[in-house]
Amino acid sequence: ALRKQNLEVPSGRIESRSREFTVLTETDLKTPEQFEALIIREIDNYPVRLRDVGRAEIGPERTRSTIRVDGLPATALGVVKQSTANTLEVANAVRAELPAILAALPQGMKFKIGTDRALFIEESLSAVYTTLIEAMALVVLVIFLFLRSFRATLIPALAVPVALTGSFLFMLIMGFSINVLTMLALVLAIGLVVDDAIVVLENIYRRVEEGMPPKQAALVGSGEIGFAILAMMVTLVAVFVPLSFLTGSTGRLFQEFALALVGAVLVSAFVALSLVPMLCSKLLKPTTHNRFYTVTEGWLQSLFKLYERMLRRALKLRPLVVLAGVIAAGASYFLLNALESELAPFEDRSDFVAMMITPEGSSLEYTEAQVYAMDEIIRSIPEVKTSFMVTSPGISRPAPINVGVGFVTLTDWSERTRTQFDITRELAPKLFALPGGLAFPINRASLGVGGFRETPVQFVIQGNTYEELEESVTKMMARAREYPGLVNLDTDLKLNKPQFKVTVNRDKAANVGVTIADIGRTLETLLGGREVTRFKRAGEQYEVIVKLADEDRTNPTDLTSIYVRGRGGELVQLSNLVGLRETVSPKELNHFDRLRAATIKANVAQGYALGEVLEFLETTAAEILPASSRIDFNGVSREFKKSSQGLAITFVLALAFVYLVLSAQFESFRGPLVILVCVPLAVSGALLALLLAGQTFNVYSQIGMMMLIGLITKNGILIVEFANQMQDQGIDKTEAVIRASALRLRPILMTSATMVLAAIPLALATGAGAESRHPIGWTIVGGLIIGSLLTLFVVPTAYTYLAGDRKPSQDSETEITDELPSSDGQII
Repeated sequence: ALRKQNLEVPSGRIESRSREFTVLTETDLKTPEQFEALIIREIDNYPVRLRDVGRAEIGPERTRSTIRVDGLPATALGVVKQSTANTLEVANAVRAELPAILAALPQGMKFKIGTDRALFIEESLSAVYTTLIEAMALVVLVIFLFLRSFRATLIPALAVPVALTGSFLFMLIMGFSINVLTMLALVLAIGLVVDDAIVVLENIYRRVEEGMPPKQAALVGSGEIGFAILAMMVTLVAVFVPLSFLTGSTGRLFQEFALALVGAVLVSAFVALSLVPMLCSKLLKPTTHNRFYTVTEGWLQSLFKLYERMLRRALKLRPLVVLAGVIAAGASYFLLNALESELAPFEDRSDFVAMMITPEGSSLEYTEAQVYAMDEIIRSIPEVKTSFMVTSPGISRPAPINVGVGFVTLTDWSERTRTQFDITRELAPKLFALPGGLAFPINRASLGVGGFRETPVQFVIQGNTYEELEESVTKMMARAREYPGLVNLDTDLKLNKPQFKVTVNRDKAANVGVTIADIGRTLETLLGGREVTRFKRAGEQYEVIVKLADEDRTNPTDLTSIYVRGRGGELVQLSNLVGLRETVSPKELNHFDRLRAATIKANVAQGYALGEVLEFLETTAAEILPASSRIDFNGVSREFKKSSQGLAITFVLALAFVYLVLSAQFESFRGPLVILVCVPLAVSGALLALLLAGQTFNVYSQIGMMMLIGLITKNGILIVEFANQMQDQGIDKTEAVIRASALRLRPILMTSATMVLAAIPLALATGAGAESRHPIGWTIVGGLIIGSLLTLFVVPTAYTYLAGDRKPSQDSETEITDELPSSDGQII
């Protein structure tokens, strides 16, 4: 009746000689009153209208969901950016439209932003900008302390912005955006840019101090150091390029980071060999030194003398130096095992998610009551700014009504003394104590990995049958509950959803002339709702849904009270044709990699890391699961496994690339081994720093490890290159490496100090996203400090063992004077 009497068809037109009229037949229904007046049947010439058997009303299409904002009923509008859109641009555009939206709202309604992910990105970028400025200031300061000349300090200070401008141009050509990772790359690039500039500047500055004219000093000094600069540039490029080929979500994120650093390294080498010598020729002047220079120069000369004496003694005890180096390098194995591992540290994003899961079969009203109780606890926290609660959010299909999600926004980072993690730790026991369901907070994963409601632990069990899976999951859940590192355990394999099973007696149905389709369609229409037609309102088209009133389907007996029409139009009560039985059924049956699967989900408890939790689950599965079962990982856990393996392979490849590149440059397979012996020493220092700072071994610290390959090999390149030059000039190998080490001590200390100071703002960062900057900062600080100190003794020792004897050139006697340190370590 609804379809026949609610339709819209074109009726043509009427044409006269001078005019034309369009004929519009109003055959559609527009208001609830018109629908209720609809005649659906005539009995004994008496019309039966819709209002006689039911009612028509305008209402929401989906009623199995509710929303509350700060405890008040609300409706929500989500803005989701396209995959290629910029988050900040979209957020700013939406904010610009808010005044117009507010003006258009009916009186009494309010508009509020429930959650805004762009705020964290904006604050993170602002914090990185601050770190960039801090790093530049510290780097310039350390250069001045070593050179004690404003003119000399000005040269690398000018080189940094020029090199960064070139890096931005490279990013523009590559199509990169300014984001947290590319800005982090530029913060680290400050140290790389200054390193190259310092090496060139120091060599030229030393010659100017010896009395050489600035222009000639710039030509001779840059030419002498040019090979080492190119070797360091190629080494760093060889380290970072493999990072750009990482796969997976994490790999794609770090492609821009790696290539931005590559661009900075290339521009840095170009600036160091072009702009820096030119500035040196114009700005450096032989001058009389001030009192500060005189006092500090004495300290530096004492340091140089002390180092040379210690190095000479160390080379007399070479086996002990080798043993100490082996012990220091071997310590990395024990330090790595002592560190907790995870994908990435959780960041204080000033928001978190709260989950509520009620028992299977819970009604919407029951779940809503539990979500409201959770909301009351959350809003009692003084740092909570906005509480946005959704009951049955419809984030999966079929949409479960026993799930509630809360999006909680905290006050600004500067307005609170507690971190997001302090707040969620306080909330966790309070929410868990709620008797009506399982409630817990979730800190969102970093790097955009996993959905907003996904827990870090996603352990997948695959089997042949769901019965086998149920047994396996039950055993694993029992063992997992005993392990203190897992909290808020849950699984997606739930076979306890209440269900009424309707069994049709086909013989009886056939006898009374009722088809199976009639029974199925009747139940579908009355209990589930069925779209039968459409109507227009205010220019929009809406569905007309037929269903049984909610109050008429509250008890199981309501199902059997339904009637269907049989032969001759007679009404037949459904209870005469069907049997009704209460059972349970699976909530959902999932597959993973085309195999039947179940997933165990959990949060990681405080004091534990994702790596050790997954290791426990793997060990437990190997002990108790049958041989036919398989295990896998999903979400954050899967990305953690993939990224760990990928970065380990990339680390090995980077070492191999560096070795091959250095072998080609030094035309030797033994020389690069001397340089690379410093890498395990730096790794041990980095791991020790991470352990002492309370950090974890994660993707950021692993990226820092790869950076160390290029950073620490710079020191070895300087020593080996100058030692080779001195051998070419006729000096004995041992004496050559001693003199080269003493000669290069100042640039080694300066470059190491500048890179360490560039990384300290990262290690001590505060504010939004600081947790992700800490690991890479501490990795570089610890690796460079300990690695550089050990390198000063281990590399010269390795050189005496591994480097070959080089034949002196014909004019060696005339080249070595006035540029080598004297036997007592004095720089001439």
